Amino acid sequence: MGFQVEVKGKVAGPLEAPILVVAPHSSFFDGIVCIIAGLPSIVSRLENLSAPVFGTILRSLQPVLVSRLDPDSRRNTVNEITKRATSGGQWPQVLIFPEGTCTNRSCLITFKQGAFIPGVPVQPVLLRYPNKLDTVTWTWQGYSFKELCVMTFCQLLTRVEVEFLPVHVPTEEEKKDPTLFANRVRNTMATALNVPVTDHTFEDCRLMISAGQLTLPMEAGLVEFTKISKKLNLKWNPIRDQLDTFAAIANASKGGRIGMEEFAEHLKLPVSDVLKELFLLFDRNGDGTIDFREYVIGLSVLCNPANTEETIQMAFKLFDVDDDGSITEEEFACILRSSLGVPDLDVSQLFKEIDTDNSGKIAYNEFKDFAFKHPEYAKLFTTYLELQRCQLQTSDEEDDYQTPEDTYSQSKTSLSEKTPIARNKVDPEGNEEDISSTSDKKDD
Repeated sequence: MGFQVEVKGKVAGPLEAPILVVAPHSSFFDGIVCIIAGLPSIVSRLENLSAPVFGTILRSLQPVLVSRLDPDSRRNTVNEITKRATSGGQWPQVLIFPEGTCTNRSCLITFKQGAFIPGVPVQPVLLRYPNKLDTVTWTWQGYSFKELCVMTFCQLLTRVEVEFLPVHVPTEEEKKDPTLFANRVRNTMATALNVPVTDHTFEDCRLMISAGQLTLPMEAGLVEFTKISKKLNLKWNPIRDQLDTFAAIANASKGGRIGMEEFAEHLKLPVSDVLKELFLLFDRNGDGTIDFREYVIGLSVLCNPANTEETIQMAFKLFDVDDDGSITEEEFACILRSSLGVPDLDVSQLFKEIDTDNSGKIAYNEFKDFAFKHPEYAKLFTTYLELQRCQLQTSDEEDDYQTPEDTYSQSKTSLSEKTPIARNKVDPEGNEEDISSTSDKKDD
């Protein structure tokens, strides 16, 4: 096929290094490394068995197959890798592409832990394609299988470099912490390749494809999923659902970001000082827009912790002025106008959306369902409740001769005038430091 392979370093034996980790992974042509490494078993997608020619070769290598649709596949794969890696040479070496997906080789993305959970020595293997014209890279927005084959076959020569680095024997600390083990091996390989590392993962690619399907720019889905999911304890499905909501808001604007106008329109509220303060809490880098990453962090750190059953009950009682167990549009408008500082606020559209049975009154269950589906309102509720408490405490400490009219006047004061919100101090648990890290554009 016109490939000229240059081998550097020496392949370690099965007892010396039961697992080979290869990066960067950028093409189905990377299978060449299996021949150079002496035909080890390979961890591969189940779908690859159906590929012409390559699938037959793959099947002969006794592969460890991964199904991305099977929820138990990850656990079964790790168990199988561990069994083979600790067999004392009874199985061939296991070759793994730890990135778990194809990239463009400009950096190393987060390594998956499967190769490092067994805690056995691994040999890092580097792949390079030092050609003037790149006809092999197969990424998410790249060429198809047929196009790559045709372009590659049209080349007189395609150079490949395979370099076997020294075996990495894990320390006791690394054996107990697969993430640390994986990161240190990745750093070693990145240094040898002279490329940076990034915290993006295969899940980011899935989000990127989903963003494209929602007519957002594909890069809108790149949120460093693993970093966010670990620090904010998030799962794939909730983040994917949040992408749908984000797309519904951001599609009205250009560039796949939410501006102040789109934010206000989504909440069905006018642009006010209070809403601007809330927007600034989401806009963590201060560029005047909210990207999907900021949206996810804002909901998780700012809104969801505040959106509790207790908060919803207190907010409902606040709106239910006459304490009859329901909220009329007049009661609803009165409190919102007071909390937002907008005397002529029209809340009819928002009221109708909450009043699902069109009864002209909002029952508690309707109010609760709406609050759980729209956690963005939680911060407005809690901030207003905090203001009420503050005013009550202040009134107790003030002159005993203060009149009821004075107290009522205070409660109508604009929220932005009474309680300016400290920007980006959004963690109710006081754990801002725990979620702080550096991304490519902003501090998290």
